[in-house]
Amino acid sequence: MKESVTGIEYLRSLSKQFPTIAAASTEIINLQSILSLPKGTEHFLTDIHGEYEQFNHVMRNGSGAVRRKIDEEFGNTISEHDKRSLATLIYYPHEKLELIQENEEFLEDWYRITLHRLVQMTKRASSKYTRSKVRKALPTDFAYVIEELITEKEEVEDKEEYYNEIINTIINIGSAPELIVALSHLIQRMVVDHLHIVGDIYDRGKGPHIIMDTLSKHPSLDIQWGNHDIVWMGAAAGHLACIATVIRMSARYGNLDTLEEGYGINLIPLVTFAMKTYAGVDCSAFAIKYNDDYDTRDLEMDVRVHKAISILQFKLEGQVIKRHPEFGMDDRLLLDKIDYEKKTVTVYGKEYPMRDCDFPTVDPEDPYNMTAEEALVMKRLASAFKHSEKLQKHVKFLYSKGSLYKTFNSNLLYHGCVPMDENGNFSEVEIYGKKYCGKALYDILESYARKGYYSVDKIDKIKGMDMIWYIWAGPNSPVFGKDRMTTFERYFIEDPATHKETKNAYYRLNDDENVINGILKEFGLDTERSHIVNGHVPVELKKGETPIKCGGKLLIIDGGFSKAYQSKTGIAGYTLVFNSHGMNLVAHEPFESKESAIVNETDIISDTINVETVSGGRLRVNDTDIGVELRAQIEGLKELLDAYRNGILVEKE
Repeated sequence: MKESVTGIEYLRSLSKQFPTIAAASTEIINLQSILSLPKGTEHFLTDIHGEYEQFNHVMRNGSGAVRRKIDEEFGNTISEHDKRSLATLIYYPHEKLELIQENEEFLEDWYRITLHRLVQMTKRASSKYTRSKVRKALPTDFAYVIEELITEKEEVEDKEEYYNEIINTIINIGSAPELIVALSHLIQRMVVDHLHIVGDIYDRGKGPHIIMDTLSKHPSLDIQWGNHDIVWMGAAAGHLACIATVIRMSARYGNLDTLEEGYGINLIPLVTFAMKTYAGVDCSAFAIKYNDDYDTRDLEMDVRVHKAISILQFKLEGQVIKRHPEFGMDDRLLLDKIDYEKKTVTVYGKEYPMRDCDFPTVDPEDPYNMTAEEALVMKRLASAFKHSEKLQKHVKFLYSKGSLYKTFNSNLLYHGCVPMDENGNFSEVEIYGKKYCGKALYDILESYARKGYYSVDKIDKIKGMDMIWYIWAGPNSPVFGKDRMTTFERYFIEDPATHKETKNAYYRLNDDENVINGILKEFGLDTERSHIVNGHVPVELKKGETPIKCGGKLLIIDGGFSKAYQSKTGIAGYTLVFNSHGMNLVAHEPFESKESAIVNETDIISDTINVETVSGGRLRVNDTDIGVELRAQIEGLKELLDAYRNGILVEKE
């Protein structure tokens, strides 16, 4: 047996981990057996937009996976009421336990029955995993007890008595509530093996920081950045136009608390400036869109902040556009197209009356220049964003777990689109002197997005930050996917024709199999068995639109997680579940509240649509990307065995 130097070095390294024939053989047996296990369940969510209560519920119920496991395990042996109660307990164990402890007359009996049921559920939820993987997921405090309860004991003659004694002891020593919580969380963890977030964690809802806290604790996930995530990433890097955009959107939807309380960002310099500079100024075009929980005492202040930061955004965006004529965004330079005497603005050669042109800080001769006060406010805001410990932690998590796209188990995941022309040809986009399209465009944009946050070179960092802003709003950005962002027109021009944002041709061609196959090939995927999963554009079910495109090859799973879109879509979001049996799209009704879910045991009503069923049995780990890695490890271990047996390497004691 002759090995290359590289091969020998690899085998020597491997031999440190597996120093004997027996150790290498055992690992081969272990890995080979893992390949035969059913594929783990993947859960896809997108366009969460800060709606943390609905997000948390869908995470807890696994888009119905927990309830399906309950039905599979108990069938008709327990009542529908008991099934709902058990599901609610698994979703919200702390809160449900408090209610039970207050109202249950025979609490010990309830503990006994519930623990037995949770143990059965834990066995079922963990059945497709190795004992080693389950052991790693066990909560430290109850690891030994849970392993005893869910593991068959062949050597014990009366198993039922053995398990009953464990549960009785747990109840007698007062540990039942803690074990119930631990088992419930473990079941939630085991019903979903891997989580995909296909963009837009941030935007209108009040709880993106709560969602990010939840995600940062998840053991196995990836994130594809959406346009709203990107603009927050740019803000965290210190890009002024991104900072102004984030604050403007927070002000517009009555969510400044997210910045101040959620992230500890000091907005007092901006508030002070707005209250002084915009006192007596017409702010009627800057009404706040708020929910029932909004404190209307802040309304006047928020309206002025809204206008002040909007004008700053238009100035700062103008500066970026003028720095980068290659962005092709000169049509977004509108502050210099205003006629203050006539109170009109010229857009695409046509003059329109303006609702408002009372801009105390805009110099008509140099409209994109900030006043000294504005510049000082932005400097302080940039410092606040860059020094927000929680925001920086969350954005670093987005970078570490995220990317603009991902290929995973024959699926291509991205938030928006692959920019193309009406003939289905990938659009070429100039990025700092070179042209890119398709996968290469995604790669170069991601490269600059990372430089914009991490680079220590000042020039590279500025170029990267400007590119982050382009990814947010640029006409050929794959995560924006429209020809323009008409924010200015929506504020100031009545005519709805000026508000139109035309979607990229991708959205008109996404039922064309040649186009979709071309995208899959571009990203190196098999056109026969692969899918594209993306969100970004809400699917209007009310109008008869379908999330399933191109015979199931493309799945658009934005159905209105955000409450703001639900009247338009007719539902409250799609999620996707891909397990060993196939792929199912889940359409959710609006979530009432966490309180209702706990007290009334209401779940989200969801309809499951089968997208694809595996033919010829279940998918196994062998059929996945992990399977590819495991087979490579097995081959390396077999070579190590050969090296031991042929005397090339010597076993160690």
